[in-house]
Amino acid sequence: MLSGMRNIGIMAHIDAGKTTTTERILFYTGKSHRIGEVDDGEAIMDWMEQEQERGITIQSAATTTYWKDHQINIIDTPGHVDFTAEVERSLRVLDGAVAIFDAVHGVEPQTETVWRQARRYNVPCVGYINKMDRLGADFFFVLEDVKNKLKINTIPLQIPIGKEGSFEGVVDLIEMKEIFWHDAGDEMKISEISSQREEEAKEWREKLIDALSGSSDAITEKYLAGEKIESALIKSELRKAVLKREVLPMFAGASRRNIGVQPVIDAIIDYLPAPDERAAATGHNLKKEEDISIPCDPAGQPLGLVFKIQNDREAGSLCYVRMYSGSFKSGAAVYNIGKKKRERANRILRMHSNKSEPVDSLNAGDIGVIIGMKLAQTGDTIGSEGWPVLLEKMQFPEPVISVSIEPKTISDQDKLKDILAILSKEDPTFTIKENEETGQLIISGMGELHLDVLVTRILKEFKLSAKAGNPQVTYRESISKANEYTENFSKVIAGKENAAGVTILLEPAQRGSGNKYIYRAKNSGKGEAPSEILEAIERGVTGAFASGIAMGYPCIDIQATVTGIQYSEQTGTEFAFEACASMAFDEAARNASPVLLEPIMAVDLSSPHDFVGEVMSLVTQRGGQILSMNSKSDIDEIKAQAPMEKMFGFMTSLRSVSQGRASFTLVFSHFEKKSER
Repeated sequence: MLSGMRNIGIMAHIDAGKTTTTERILFYTGKSHRIGEVDDGEAIMDWMEQEQERGITIQSAATTTYWKDHQINIIDTPGHVDFTAEVERSLRVLDGAVAIFDAVHGVEPQTETVWRQARRYNVPCVGYINKMDRLGADFFFVLEDVKNKLKINTIPLQIPIGKEGSFEGVVDLIEMKEIFWHDAGDEMKISEISSQREEEAKEWREKLIDALSGSSDAITEKYLAGEKIESALIKSELRKAVLKREVLPMFAGASRRNIGVQPVIDAIIDYLPAPDERAAATGHNLKKEEDISIPCDPAGQPLGLVFKIQNDREAGSLCYVRMYSGSFKSGAAVYNIGKKKRERANRILRMHSNKSEPVDSLNAGDIGVIIGMKLAQTGDTIGSEGWPVLLEKMQFPEPVISVSIEPKTISDQDKLKDILAILSKEDPTFTIKENEETGQLIISGMGELHLDVLVTRILKEFKLSAKAGNPQVTYRESISKANEYTENFSKVIAGKENAAGVTILLEPAQRGSGNKYIYRAKNSGKGEAPSEILEAIERGVTGAFASGIAMGYPCIDIQATVTGIQYSEQTGTEFAFEACASMAFDEAARNASPVLLEPIMAVDLSSPHDFVGEVMSLVTQRGGQILSMNSKSDIDEIKAQAPMEKMFGFMTSLRSVSQGRASFTLVFSHFEKKSER
């Protein structure tokens, strides 16, 4: 029954009320028997200790609930930019999303980021303007702000009754009724529209029909003929437009006061797609070397995507899987297609935040957790050996900030390494590297908060005493001119000569395009080089990309072309060619005018009008460049770029110049040549 299923996410800027709204959805659908509050540290979806302490969502929590004979799988995603990987992996597997907007601030910086991610994965959305009871709330301002900034046609399906402190309900523009909520919020009072609101309601209903007629011929015909337009027709035509991402239906409410949530749950069922209504997923058939489409068919070959790994002390790795085709049964063999390894699905669970219930199978379109897979990582495709199809990999941004970490006692060194391995398996944007000279462990992530959360988890969740150093910028290296070099290698090991010759051409690639390896070599030795030798050469070059040129930072934006090799059947070994290729790369890179690149961050600031001058001055003092400024009713929004190394401790300085009223987000933009400042 795919038509009765919805896989949806809740997405928004930090502090727009995602988790608060999700808590209400769970309460009204009967999944929880009381409403958990973020402010009290009791939200069901924020189950991690740190989420409760900080009042933010860090990990996307998955839960299943039911409403009007429909199964709804909900993923509550983080709003903070440091946890962008959590949002990315969630949107990859969702069929629809509820975009929440703050009624006072409208479209905020992270809203734009998650909207771009939703657009990339073509996720249909409905909009919900929350916090209508707040001072400065303006429903109609947010409608325009969303339309202008996100470039989507907003269609309000409700208009608010009252605003700020007097906000008490909404007018439903489809059914033309007024809806009020009692204190508990679970009882809605529906009544006819009062005479003082009738004219405004008719005007906005007219606008609704007009906006919808732009994408519906059926509505246009009835409208021009002067016929009555039934609410069922409006809903069905609106659904078609939402599925094509042509419109964004908008709702109003105040989740904290239990107003406006039930119509949003109805909208999830009415306007967001079932798994089989989305375009078929695309996969790459490894046998036939071609891309194929994968229809969402429970009777098809099994195929699923591991979109999240979570460590559980007792059960081990919890692998969150979205099934795209076929089904997996509890206890059955599961084949990891990318790693070419067979594992077993010991148990299959349906999650409710951090609680769970066992199920017999996981079918196409569904989201669940498989326990028993030890090798799986985020982004892995699982299926069957007979049908080796890889689903598209997820793209994650580069980590740009590092800290050193060491245990309090030497005996805990191995334990720390094990913990870091678990955390990096859970989070693709968290990397670990051991400094070969000092033996120090260096961990890298997306921002100061990201690393702070991870270090706190090591101390509290894993109960290991460790100390972290000061944050350091993760630089990159590249080259600024082309250079070709030939390396010859010869070494006698155990009485046998190992010899190789490799000629490599290095050229600078366009900034941001990444590294590229090309093999187009002619052999000047004796015999044809077998595939193992060619693979060894590629390993040597790609390994050298990671080890840097002069400073030991990873290389980016270099095209390496192997133009010639010297191979002999008698002396040519894999070891010799891998070492030779690596040495050839190092020497060629040193003579290709190497450059050091630093991460440049996109800085989005919000400041009250009174402090905007001081805030802009603070950014320029730190080597930042102001790109644009946009004035709203109560705040100014500033977009800027600044080098990462100058942004450490920026929060403290910003608070002091703005009396704690300005806020900012930092997200990686690009690498550029480090300037001598």
